Amino acid sequence: MTRVLVVDDEPALVRALVINLRARSYEVDAAHDGAGALRTAAARHPDVVVLDLGLPDMDGVEVIRGLRGWTRVPILVLSARHASEEKVQALDAGADDYVTKPFGMDELLARLRAAVRRAEPAGDGGDVVVETGTFTVDLAAKKVNRDGRDVRLTPTEWHLLEVLVRGGGRLVGQKQLLREVWGPSYGTETNYLRVYMAQLRRKLEADPSHPKHFITEPGMGYRFER
Repeated sequence: MTRVLVVDDEPALVRALVINLRARSYEVDAAHDGAGALRTAAARHPDVVVLDLGLPDMDGVEVIRGLRGWTRVPILVLSARHASEEKVQALDAGADDYVTKPFGMDELLARLRAAVRRAEPAGDGGDVVVETGTFTVDLAAKKVNRDGRDVRLTPTEWHLLEVLVRGGGRLVGQKQLLREVWGPSYGTETNYLRVYMAQLRRKLEADPSHPKHFITEPGMGYRFER
């Protein structure tokens, strides 16, 4: 059973989310501030976190960074903040998706299912290892190794990397990447791609400002080169 951690300081909203999630057979924990969220996540190990950014004791972005220090759990931000730069800040900190308030419950649940699905093993039983001069990608084990050390990737970073690597050097269009990684309702949020490609380059390229492996084809998409 999938365990969800809901983090929000609005009791009515938390109550509505808990009722809807439990009705769909999710296990649900709730926290009303950032410190409680970090404690509960460490104790309960949720499969996905639904997080409000406007918490009473700390900014939700700090909670994201705290979680990313030790876990790759999918984080779905739920916030009244609509500004593009705030969305990018949350995504850059390690969030996997961003839903603005007010929202439809069906859309939120669909986004949550997609986030959980992206974090699951591919299940294809393959034993594909792709090596570059800088890093190694083990698609079966869902691991990346650089200089003898495992590289920590978020579920969304991993899914983006996997789609590109499986492309085998072919151009993968922006719309295809968005829909495969974020879901069928996406197709125009190219800022997501810019943020996550920058993160992959920072973690895996020897010189992120002059990438050799994650190549941008302006206006079209991206390619992975060994």
